[in-house]
Amino acid sequence: MDPKVVNIVKNTQFTFKKLVKWILILILLIIAFSIVNPFVIVGPGERGIVLTFGAVQKTVFSEGLHFRIPLVQKIVKVDVRVHKSQTDAESVSKDLQDTHSTIAVNYHIIPDQASWVYQNIGLQYKERIIDPAVQEVVKAITAKYTAVELITQRERVRSEIKELLKSRLIGYNINVDDFSIVNFKFSQQFTQAIESKQTAEQFALKAQRDLERIKIEAEQKVTQAKAEAEALRLQKANITPELVKLRQIEASMKAIEKWDGHLPKVTGSSVPFIDVKSLDK
Repeated sequence: MDPKVVNIVKNTQFTFKKLVKWILILILLIIAFSIVNPFVIVGPGERGIVLTFGAVQKTVFSEGLHFRIPLVQKIVKVDVRVHKSQTDAESVSKDLQDTHSTIAVNYHIIPDQASWVYQNIGLQYKERIIDPAVQEVVKAITAKYTAVELITQRERVRSEIKELLKSRLIGYNINVDDFSIVNFKFSQQFTQAIESKQTAEQFALKAQRDLERIKIEAEQKVTQAKAEAEALRLQKANITPELVKLRQIEASMKAIEKWDGHLPKVTGSSVPFIDVKSLDK
């Protein structure tokens, strides 16, 4: 075989082996880098809790790319955006009426204190802190009001519950952004009593309005009767003997104008007589 061909084959084999070697080295480097990755990315609305050999550090990573010591430090990501917690609460009013309410709380972890929350409470802070606090605060506030006051002063009750809950949770580095009473119910007996009272008040109001209407109509009738009586009195006061005589003359003149010159037919023997002379008087 030609020596030149042999050299070409040998060089090709050497180059291929060298390429395979570098590819294997690169793959090993990628695997090693993925295992001991020294970089971590903290996403939007998150904070990174730094654990050094399992111990929580005071340093909190904000959003972005950060460096960590491989195999020594671990980063736990905590969501610090606003969350919604909905809790069912049962309590008793001042007048011992059972109340059932559904409470919605918007809250978030104070970002700079995320490491404290993780170290002292953990990630189950809703079940451990928020829900029990809501139950306790609702019981404390509703016990200050009667059932009717809880209905008529609902906004005031909501405001007091929010302020008290806010003061309780801030001690755990959890901030209350908003608070609302989604549903507020009482026992069936109390609800029926309220409905009956409202129905009675509506009937009473209708009866009062009818009475006022009847009274006004009666006053209108009295006023109308007085006006008619006054009109009759004025007419009577204006009637004089001269006016009566004038009306008689006008009636006689109308009768003469309508007479056709024939005497009326009567069955008796007497003849009707018109006193013409009396017309001149």
